[in-house]
Amino acid sequence: MKTIGRRQALSLLTATAGPASTAAGRALAQGSSLSLMTAGPGSAFLPYGQGIARVLAAAGIRVAIRESKGSNENLDGVDASARTLGTAFLGSALDAINGTGFAAGKPHRNVRALFPMYETAFMAAALASRGLSSVKALDGRKVGCGPAAGPAEDYFRALAAIAAIKPVIVSGTPADLGQQLLAGGIDAFWQGAFVPIPSLAAAANAADVVVFGLSDDEATAMAKRFPFMADAAYPPATYRGQKAGLKTVAAWNAVVAHKDLDEATAYAITKAVLTARDLSAAGPAAASTKATNASKNKVVPYHPGAIRALAELGVKAG
Repeated sequence: MKTIGRRQALSLLTATAGPASTAAGRALAQGSSLSLMTAGPGSAFLPYGQGIARVLAAAGIRVAIRESKGSNENLDGVDASARTLGTAFLGSALDAINGTGFAAGKPHRNVRALFPMYETAFMAAALASRGLSSVKALDGRKVGCGPAAGPAEDYFRALAAIAAIKPVIVSGTPADLGQQLLAGGIDAFWQGAFVPIPSLAAAANAADVVVFGLSDDEATAMAKRFPFMADAAYPPATYRGQKAGLKTVAAWNAVVAHKDLDEATAYAITKAVLTARDLSAAGPAAASTKATNASKNKVVPYHPGAIRALAELGVKAG
């Protein structure tokens, strides 16, 4: 199936007229059904989304949080409903737009970006007692990879093929898999999120755990396989007990909406988040939620309302 480039996707935008003002916020506060799909307990998406909802509430925009299995489900939900927002990893968004991967044969024509979130990096953790500290060492091992068919699992399967290993994939919420790791039910736990990844940090704080990334060759191969990814490195002590730095690959996330979300509402949401004085309610990852990072998204076309808000903040998008 022919894929859709970002420029071509921009031509699909359908803007609605109407002034972007606090009227959108007032209308939403009076009983809107807007929801924000995030992810499950132990994920980085859930607390981030909860914090963003609080920031929007302070601006008079009411958004209900919906827990989900993560990016793939969120993109499905946004594509299907003009009243649904979602947190999304750009790798998953690329598949959604092109109708590949989890969205094979079903291009998501309705997905638009509102604002950048933060960078997601991928890494794994294992109890030190297991003696595992590399991807190669996971051959034949039970590896937790988050929700079934989610982005973390998809990228781990690709990495396993690159490393020529055959692990046993175990699915579940990040919180559940973290507990399984500590109990010895799985050998390792692979996850992607803002670093330090909450579920891996929780495991490292509870036991003697080794957190590790990719070899140089593995990182190079992953970046070649997934062009939206780039090399990332993190220093010692990112996690408790981590003595050496680690290398891996990473890519950005964005909050997305349906193309038919009215322009005034899209504008109001984007402007409220990107001009908020304090985003600490959304956690440390929100320090990267800035208008200047809008260019990090080279995958999803921006919603017309978001383009207008970003332009007022001195950033050209779209």
